[in-house]
Amino acid sequence: MEFGTKLIHAKTGIGEHYGAVSVPIYQVSTFNQEASDNDGKYDYSRSGNPTREALENTIAQLENGYAGFAFSSGMAAISSVLCLFKSGDEIVVSDDTYGGTYRVLTQLFNRFGIKAVFADTTNVAAVKEAITPQTKAIYLETPSNPFLSVTDIKEVATVAGEQEILTIVDNTFLTPYLQQPLELGADIVIHSATKYISGHSDVVGGLVVTATEPLANEIKFIQNAFGAILGPQDCWLLLRGLKTLKVRLEQQQKTAHQLAQWLQEHEEVEETFYPGLTSHPDYELSKQQTSGAGGMISFKLKTPEHAKQFLQDVQFASVGVSLGGVETILTQPATMSHASIPEAKRLERGITESLIRISVGLEEFTDLKQDFEQALEKHPQTAK
Repeated sequence: MEFGTKLIHAKTGIGEHYGAVSVPIYQVSTFNQEASDNDGKYDYSRSGNPTREALENTIAQLENGYAGFAFSSGMAAISSVLCLFKSGDEIVVSDDTYGGTYRVLTQLFNRFGIKAVFADTTNVAAVKEAITPQTKAIYLETPSNPFLSVTDIKEVATVAGEQEILTIVDNTFLTPYLQQPLELGADIVIHSATKYISGHSDVVGGLVVTATEPLANEIKFIQNAFGAILGPQDCWLLLRGLKTLKVRLEQQQKTAHQLAQWLQEHEEVEETFYPGLTSHPDYELSKQQTSGAGGMISFKLKTPEHAKQFLQDVQFASVGVSLGGVETILTQPATMSHASIPEAKRLERGITESLIRISVGLEEFTDLKQDFEQALEKHPQTAK
């Protein structure tokens, strides 16, 4: 079954319901047990709910994994996966990573003796150097956030396998439509489903898919014990959003490619980051590993003041901390998505206030270009 068809006809595993073509919302906390010793499929919605199960089965099929799990947010999904580890364990993490991931590793899980070792995962030699006898996993964001660097998942997963450690991939930016980490050797895939899976900026959720039954059993235990589950209404919204994932992303990445090419040539733009550009250092790897470069672009203006003015002057784009919606969203990582990273660390990684991240929406390229042009030219930094 082709991916686009699978989006519509994935097997939910919850049976027929009076011919309904949409999965019903089981807005229920508990289920009637016919007898005190009844071992029914459902008893309490924290432990299992039919609408959630439909979503979990769907994402597992889309990622070609063993089992899927739905959580109350992307950070709940990440944190639940991190609950696999114990005091004394180390995790090698992409140094260009989402600020919330950095925060939870360095300010919360470090309290429990779990150590994050940040490394340039695009350099396999650096990954090998970061691994110690205490390393239990390698955590990747690819393309990374915010610089859209690409890590060779297959190569890193091979290194991890040789060391008998896990490979975990945050696949939020590309989704299972454009990238299949489990097929490349990863053990666990994570999504902030708030983003492209939902696609409409109207729900917060997280998804996890495991490659094997033993890992699925562990995540299932954590999900039930920790309890950060996604409610049935939000599960239904994600199921609805998934149906248009392919058509949305096709249009978004088409516009993103046009916009990235235009930004790259604009005299007010200092640097453009997009894996679909032939000038991007990871262009060839991106082509091999993915079926598209996605809808995310980052670019640097010449001064923080110009970036601030640009964000004030755009008209079509929203300015905010999220991404993946039908509307174009602009983010200033230094003050928004990555603000929880200490300033010295941000600057070390090049995350200055001149950097802007674009989540390209479904607006027409000509309108976005015209809007960005007027905002860039309103207070030009380049001498004419």
